[in-house]
Amino acid sequence: MRIVISGEVDFDPASRAAALAGARALIDQALAQKGCRHYAWTPDPFDAGRIHVFEEWDSADELAAHLAGPAYAGMIAHLSGFGIRGAVTRKYRVDLVEPVYGPDGKPTATFLTAPRD
Repeated sequence: MRIVISGEVDFDPASRAAALAGARALIDQALAQKGCRHYAWTPDPFDAGRIHVFEEWDSADELAAHLAGPAYAGMIAHLSGFGIRGAVTRKYRVDLVEPVYGPDGKPTATFLTAPRD
């Protein structure tokens, strides 16, 4: 089952850009890992100290391999050097993925496919 990680990491606004720029090689390492579909760290346009985290993994096993590996350990070490003020990350199990726009081209909040048991 697919896993999505969503979160926010807060820094002193003066250090956010350096923290993010220095993480590029570690982000590239994570993106190269088996099962990693997305691994994006982006600055919040309205909060000068916040970075948004979005990751998507094919399975819990592949996420577990990432969490036990050097890219994750390196990211923790790197970001810790910039004085993290706060962080909240959440993981979600995804049982169904559909586009926001239906066949009629209109956005919908409902799902067209019944969930699998």
